[in-house]
Amino acid sequence: MTLTLLGLLGTGLVDPRSAVVHADDPGLTRGDGCFEGCRVRTDGSGRSQVDKLDAHLARMRRSASALQLPFDADEWRVLVDKALAACVTPGEWAMKLLLTRGPAGGTPVGLLTVSALPAEYPRQRRDGIAVATLDRGTAADAFARAPWLLGGVKALSYAVNMAAQREAVRRGAEDVIFVSADGFVLEAPTSSVVWAVGRALFTTPLDGTGILGGTTQQLLFERAAAAGWRTEAARARVADLFAADSLWLVGSVRGPVDVVRIDGVVRARDTARTAEVRTLCGFGRQ
Repeated sequence: MTLTLLGLLGTGLVDPRSAVVHADDPGLTRGDGCFEGCRVRTDGSGRSQVDKLDAHLARMRRSASALQLPFDADEWRVLVDKALAACVTPGEWAMKLLLTRGPAGGTPVGLLTVSALPAEYPRQRRDGIAVATLDRGTAADAFARAPWLLGGVKALSYAVNMAAQREAVRRGAEDVIFVSADGFVLEAPTSSVVWAVGRALFTTPLDGTGILGGTTQQLLFERAAAAGWRTEAARARVADLFAADSLWLVGSVRGPVDVVRIDGVVRARDTARTAEVRTLCGFGRQ
């Protein structure tokens, strides 16, 4: 993705070519930090807004607290506002807020980036996505017994998630649904897993699973419940995903994309249901 804007917490916007991270920052060398990925929308008059900024900042605060890093939401809002004022080209953009441990003997470093959407997102929204299921190697309740594993923390250390997506490509898919060692559905590397049976929506429960609570999934369930859907966090196995009427990967920037093939098996598409879910998520009918 092409970097459009770069911001430094406590400073403001800087030249995107600037050096802003020290070579000895554990955020760079060890992934010791946290981040949030947000969608920015700019309308034809040049006004920009961040989807669900309050929810993203609240989750980032929780991640920072788990990592014992300081977090000032108001300071981040100032930086976000400066970025929005400079983001005037109509369309959608991907914003990231990153907080690193900082250089040895120094203080934590906060960064903001704005870039173009990944090139494949419009196609995946339109055509759906093929996924492979992968064993994550831990039991569904492993994180309940080991809270130090930072379950539910959106940490910078995403190497395993990126390796999983490369494995998906090797298998002829584009993304992954992680499954626990004891056979329960977890999450995707960068998305929540949501499935529908009739007018009921389901997702994986957070307790003990170590998965990240999705801000867009939470918004979807709130709005769907108000629209007459039944919503539930429930344990499921891969067979339940095959049996579901619809299946989506739901993320903040990509939005909900329907799974059209899972482990090589083609799924029927319900474009009307997906359009409704997209609207509930705030992505309109694309």
